[in-house]
Formats: sequence, structure tokens, C-alpha cells
Amino acid sequence: MRSLGFFGAFLGGALAGAVIGLLMAPEKGEDTRTKISDAVDDFMKKHNIKLSRKEMSDLVDDITEAAPEE
Repeated sequence: MRSLGFFGAFLGGALAGAVIGLLMAPEKGEDTRTKISDAVDDFMKKHNIKLSRKEMSDLVDDITEAAPEE
């Protein structure tokens, strides 16, 4: 994530917070995954952000590592 810089770190933190919040909600997994996907797509379109598949994969890995395990 180093190549994304400050904005990437901010984006990763915001996404991690949103994902953790959604995961704690008492909903079915399929509904939660759809909400996460829609929220990320909307955010990316709104801010005209285009990440490559590799950058997105790295971002997801970083968020997964930062999320607390139950």
C-alpha cells in the first residue's frame, strides 16, 4: 500500500471501518457482502478512483490484516 501514499492509507482506514461496522451488523452474509461491494463501488465512482486489480488486492490484504479476529 506504500505506493498509494497518504490517500491510500486514508482510504484503507475508511474502508476498514466501514467493513468492520457492516460485519458487526446482524444481517445475512450475502446482504452484508452486497452492501460492502455497493459502498466501495459508489465511493470509487464518486471520487473517480481507479485501482488496478493488484492494488485492490493489496488493499484488501491490508484491511484483512488490520481487522481484529474474533
